[in-house]
Amino acid sequence: MLDQIHLLAAVTVLGVLEQAYFFLQVIYARRAFGISPPKISGPPEFERIFRAQVNSSEYFPIFLALLWQAGLFFHQGLAAALGLVYLYARYRYFVGYKASSSERLAPIYFGTGVLWILVAASVLGILHFFLSHYMGLNILHLLKA
Repeated sequence: MLDQIHLLAAVTVLGVLEQAYFFLQVIYARRAFGISPPKISGPPEFERIFRAQVNSSEYFPIFLALLWQAGLFFHQGLAAALGLVYLYARYRYFVGYKASSSERLAPIYFGTGVLWILVAASVLGILHFFLSHYMGLNILHLLKA
C-alpha cells in the first residue's frame, strides 16, 4: 500500500514546508515594516507579501485534493511530478508577487494550468474506476484492442 502513495506523501510534505516558508515570510515582513497582527494593511511591499501568502494558502487545499485524487486514481508518478511542478510555480508566484504585482501573472497562469491537468487526470482516473468497477468496462483494455 505505501509503495502506491509514497510519492504523493513526499510532495505533500514539500507543499506543507513551502506553506511554512510563506508564513515565515509574512512574519519577517511584519517585523520589517512594523505591522502587528491583526493588521493586514501597510506599505505595498508588505501587502504584496501578505497577499501572496494568503493566495497560496487558499489554493493549497485544492492542490492537495487534486494531487491525491490524480495519484490514487490515475498515476502516482505523473501526479507527483505535476505536484512538484505546481509547487515550483507557486514559489515563483510568491517571489514574483513579492517583487511586483505584475510579476505574479505568468507563474499563476502556469500553476493554474498544472491544476487543470491534475483535474483532467483525476476525472479520467475516477471515470475509469467507475466504468470498470460498476459497469465492467475496462477502457484501457478496449483501447488496446
